[in-house]
Amino acid sequence: MTSAAAPDLIAIGETMILVTPRDATSLADAADVRLSFGGAESNVAAHVAALGHRAAWVSRLGDEVLGRRVHRAITAQGVDTRWVQFDPDAPTGVYFKDPGNGVHYYRAGSAASRMTPASVADVPLEDARIVHVSGITPALSPECADLIDAVIDRVAASDALLSFDVNHRPALWPASEAAPVLLALANRADVVFVGLDEAETLWGCRTPVEVRALVPSPARLVVKDGDVGATEFSEDGAVFVPAIPTEVVEAVGAGDAFAAGYLAGVLAGLTPQESLHAGHERAHLVLQSTHDVVVGAKTGDAAN
Repeated sequence: MTSAAAPDLIAIGETMILVTPRDATSLADAADVRLSFGGAESNVAAHVAALGHRAAWVSRLGDEVLGRRVHRAITAQGVDTRWVQFDPDAPTGVYFKDPGNGVHYYRAGSAASRMTPASVADVPLEDARIVHVSGITPALSPECADLIDAVIDRVAASDALLSFDVNHRPALWPASEAAPVLLALANRADVVFVGLDEAETLWGCRTPVEVRALVPSPARLVVKDGDVGATEFSEDGAVFVPAIPTEVVEAVGAGDAFAAGYLAGVLAGLTPQESLHAGHERAHLVLQSTHDVVVGAKTGDAAN
């Protein structure tokens, strides 16, 4: 996307080269793999763009073939990448998806981990309707933690909504260290996404109501409970929408897809029930694939 129009949504965070088997075979047995891209925030931007909204992604990539490939691939998804920076002194991160066995990250010292508040100085955050960040970024480096603080402060002083996906990554920081930081960030956001399982790991919450008691500040809190469903808490009360029954091929990326579907619903002015269902629809598509983003798929392509 090259239009000068302000994006509806700006997502900020690291994206890496993704190496994954061509089918659901494990890495130990796979004969063929493919290269694509993967990152929580760019995933959200790509899904939101696919759903017909203007979406931008802001990050830093290595100034090498992998970084250029990531940039080209995300741009091809219809995402505005004009504010992506290239670092000649640090690499693009890489991760491997191992179907049925999680993921393996090689991101230490990546270009994205060198982002600072200056990385978004020229990004018109205040002109977006939604700015989306996640709990992954502050774990990458102290500079990235400063970046998230600066973004939240800027958005709070504007009419934009700050969307925050807790997205705890144990490989980046243990729950004991992450819990208070992620809780504080969640309570500074307008829209928050958190899995009930991660809320239990981080904060000992066993029900969505317990999560809301601990995270009372956001205007919209969405608590996801896997294949059970998701609950939105707002000043109008709680709304629960069940998940769409799905035969799961690979779960990685489904949370980003859900967040994107929900946020696209907010941008479109949908009701809480409709926005939650839109999130489930997008997650349903991704769960049936080894891709983090299902190319060309629209919300209505999912089964109702």
